[in-house]
Amino acid sequence: MNNEFLQSLFSDKYNKESFFLLAGPCVVEGEEIVMQIAERVVAICKKHNIPLVFKGSYRKANRTRLDSFTGIGDEAALKILAKVKEQFNVPVVTDIHAAEEAAMAAEYVDVLQIPAFLCRQTDLLVAAAKTGKVVNVKKGQFLSPDAMQFAVTKLQESGNDNVMLTDRGTTFGYRDLIVDYRGIPTMRAMGVPTILDCTHSLQQPNQSSGVTGGNPEMIETIARAGIAVGADGLFIETHSDPPTAKSDGANMLHLDKLDSLMEKLVKIRATINKLSS
Repeated sequence: MNNEFLQSLFSDKYNKESFFLLAGPCVVEGEEIVMQIAERVVAICKKHNIPLVFKGSYRKANRTRLDSFTGIGDEAALKILAKVKEQFNVPVVTDIHAAEEAAMAAEYVDVLQIPAFLCRQTDLLVAAAKTGKVVNVKKGQFLSPDAMQFAVTKLQESGNDNVMLTDRGTTFGYRDLIVDYRGIPTMRAMGVPTILDCTHSLQQPNQSSGVTGGNPEMIETIARAGIAVGADGLFIETHSDPPTAKSDGANMLHLDKLDSLMEKLVKIRATINKLSS
């Protein structure tokens, strides 16, 4: 790992009294919009002294309808993420969906993310581990938090201890998700940084229209609670114009709201730290 923050995250040097942020658009829609979002997110995180991992999917493999936007091309999108890393000096994370994608994506990004639906795919986890990159595994919507120990063990036994876990809600009925905040300390007890996905947790999947819905008005509530229960990091998808976003616009945070939200969360974490001391 070349990035100083990621190196510290998996060492005794990491300041566990703080929190870090994985943030960016759902999918790489094009260079101009991604660079604009990155510039603002980087500035906000610097203002509040929050370590940032910039997020963008180079391809959306999990779509409800065949005519949904999937990407601008794998290599083109990955090159844009690499440009964000180089221009703004921040690590970047992207999803991979099959074992053969791991080595390709690892050439461009610092963190490989395993989508929730694929968190039990052994060949995918092993391929990601063998790249030597940090691997962030999203908890399946169908799994209990303690079941994620098996994903951690697969990665570690494949030679990679640089593992993070992310809770993104649990299926509740057919068209909703809930967050069980007991899962944060449960997964942290596995000895890995644990993240709360504040935007995908508010998805409303399986809509009759074939387009996933969401409840973005609750993002701040989810984020506040995550910080209060000790999440190491937060995952927030954000966009300058969510209604026109090509993926997950219904549950993304408007970029104009990110600054004030981070200001509040920093204050909440500081208060929690005082109460815990």
